[in-house]
Order: sequence, then C-alpha cells, then structure tokens
Amino acid sequence: MDSQPEFRLPGLTPAAFTPMHVDGQLNLDAIGDVVDFLVTEGVSALFVLGSTGEGLSLITQERHQVAKAFVEASAGRLPVVVHVGHSSLEEACRLARHAQYIGADAISAVAPFYFKPETPELLAACLARIAGGAPELPFYYYHIPAFTGVDTDLPLLARLCSDQLPTFTGIKFSDTRLQACFAVRSQTPPPDVLFGVDEMLLSAWAVGIRGAVGTTYNFAAPLYRRMIACYQQGDLDTARTLQAHAAAAIEVILRTCGRTGFKALMGVLGVDCGPSRLPLGSSRNIRQMTSALESIGFFEWGRAS
Repeated sequence: MDSQPEFRLPGLTPAAFTPMHVDGQLNLDAIGDVVDFLVTEGVSALFVLGSTGEGLSLITQERHQVAKAFVEASAGRLPVVVHVGHSSLEEACRLARHAQYIGADAISAVAPFYFKPETPELLAACLARIAGGAPELPFYYYHIPAFTGVDTDLPLLARLCSDQLPTFTGIKFSDTRLQACFAVRSQTPPPDVLFGVDEMLLSAWAVGIRGAVGTTYNFAAPLYRRMIACYQQGDLDTARTLQAHAAAAIEVILRTCGRTGFKALMGVLGVDCGPSRLPLGSSRNIRQMTSALESIGFFEWGRAS
C-alpha cells in the first residue's frame, strides 16, 4: 500500500445506542433525537451498531435500517462509522457494502468470533475480506477480546493490514493493556487508534492517543472534554479528579443496573432510547441508579460544560 487514508477521528466519539420500543423492536423515529442531542454535546463523530448499539443482536435488515437512519439524521453534521462485524464474513462484507451505499464515512468490524482466526495472518485475511465490501471507506479493526475471545499480536496485525488492506486506517482498541496501544502508535506511519475504555481515557491521552470511542460519551461528554482540556493545560490534578469522577459514575451504573443502565440513563436525560434487547433486557433499577448518581454529584459535574 502506498499510503494510509487521511481519515482520522480525533476527540470523543460516542458509541451510539440503538433506540427500541418497549417490545424490543426498533424505534427508528427516535434516532433523529439521539443525533440532535449528541450534536449539542459537542462530540466528534458517531460509532453505530457496535457493542453499545447492540448491532450483533440485530438481524441484517435491522442493521441496514439503523445505519441508514443514523447517516440520514446526521446529515453531514457528524461523521458516521458503521460497525459491520459478523460471525459470517459474507454477511460482514454485505454490511460493509451497504454502509458504503448509504454514504457512511467509515466502517469497523470485530474479528469473527465463533470460528476464531488463530493467527494474525488469518485475522488480516478476514479483515481484508470485510473491508473489500466497501473499497471506498476507511476501515478500523475493532479489537475487543473480552467479547470476541480473539486476542492477537496487534502490532503485527497492524503491519499486515497496512500492507494488505488499502483502506486500513486504524484500530478501535477496547482493552486495558495500553502497551499494545503504544506499540501500534509507534509504527510509521502510525495507524489511528481509537481508545475504548472510558475509565482509562486520561491514561490513553498520556501515551499519545487522541481519539476515543465509548459508551459514556453519550451522556458525559462535557466532563471528558474538560478533562482533556485540563490535561492539555498541564492541570493534571484536575484532570485526574475528573477521570475519577467518570470512573465513579460508571461504577454506580454497573452496580445498580448493569450494562442496561447506560442506555436507561439517556432516558433520564430526556432522550428516550428504550430498553435493551435480550439477552440484555430492560433495566429495573433506574430510580436507584438515578438516586445514586445524584448522591455523587454526577448531574452537576458530569453534565456541566
């Protein structure tokens, strides 16, 4: 490959929720409200149909509908990255083709997760197959071994992808082992790394990462923007305090509601995304979560610009 695409995603990109009705069916009409809210939050882009967006719990037709609705609602205000990963490479390739057809700005994909590629070379071949479905779109490998069970030599994979995938742009890195991030970023030219562990964003910024995709940027982007600004100004004490606040809020949400609490919190803020689809299901402790967040001051320091 002569050169990597110039596409980059600096700043905060929320992993967008997929709105649903109480019966678990898609609520496509609510996507416009979600996008409008995120635009006002000052985020950098949208990452749709990933883990937060429950993409792998949807059938292909539903994924097409959701991706198209987000692209249309964004209307060029924010870049839209569509996650197209699937256990079937052929389905992933079709999803990639559709993302390009509807005007998405980039695509991303997890590794196949039932029959797992056992070497970086096999994984690179899988990703090349997927990316080939959208030859005009930048491609990000979505590294999330806790969910896929696929762990690999990321620096080697990045080199293989740089050589074999004309559209390879970078890695969405949802892992806590920052040394792998640093090793990938040390390559020439460095792939774009999008950090995916919200509780560790400050640590990622300290090793040179400048883009992040995460769930809590849906409702706490102001806090993270202030944290980054404090870091850039050399006010490390305040930056560390803000990161600790974010981690405390995440702990409260997971303790009171589990993963479904993140989506439920959007409704508390006036952007109803509905329940999660099984196997996640509905959140039953929203009042408890809200009360606990109030007790730690989240609605003051988490939402203030």
